[in-house]
Amino acid sequence: MADYSLAVVTALWLGILTSVSPCPLATNIAAISFVGRHVEKPRQVIAGGALYTLGRTVTYVVLGAALVFSLLSAPYISNFLQTYMNKILGPVLVVVGMFLLGLLQISWGGSALAAGMEHRARKAGLWGSFLLGIGFALSFCPVSAALFFGSLVPLAVRNGSAVLLPTLYGVGTALPVVVFAFVVALGAHSLGRLFDQVTRIERWARRITGVVFVGVGIYLSLVYIFGVW
Repeated sequence: MADYSLAVVTALWLGILTSVSPCPLATNIAAISFVGRHVEKPRQVIAGGALYTLGRTVTYVVLGAALVFSLLSAPYISNFLQTYMNKILGPVLVVVGMFLLGLLQISWGGSALAAGMEHRARKAGLWGSFLLGIGFALSFCPVSAALFFGSLVPLAVRNGSAVLLPTLYGVGTALPVVVFAFVVALGAHSLGRLFDQVTRIERWARRITGVVFVGVGIYLSLVYIFGVW
């Protein structure tokens, strides 16, 4: 029970960390601009934020569930993962941690997809926020891909959670847009300072998480691959 509770917290944290990482944060800022275009109508802004969150969450749940069920339903793959998951997880966490620390970088073409989705969403009215959430969730960049495929999916497979953990991850990825929607509803006008604070927090959160991932990955590798302990 304690392990699953930790997995739940970790899934939400991975989503939040994804949301404030540079590339996903850029798409969330674009989503904020889209959702907040009717700033004079707070209820519509909140509804747009909720639909955007729903779009991202549904996308990650569908992807996560498909991957988890596929991996667990095939007997050979399931047995392989149960036997070697800890051995696989160690190197994977090290690689993900290196991405978070900026030690590994890969150019990515997700920004073009995100821009195209935003243009189409503007023609869909309020439900465009839902479509935008789907599009932005699919526009993976190196950090978000590493966190989702390299951390969230193995975590979900390990805990046999094909729905709850991807759901929490999806909610976490949309958190800045949800916060903005409520800020607008409350009539606050200090978004510039809010984004500055988020940027500062993101740097430290990403570095700390990266160090933790590398450390845990090295530990798992030493224990399960090299049998040091």
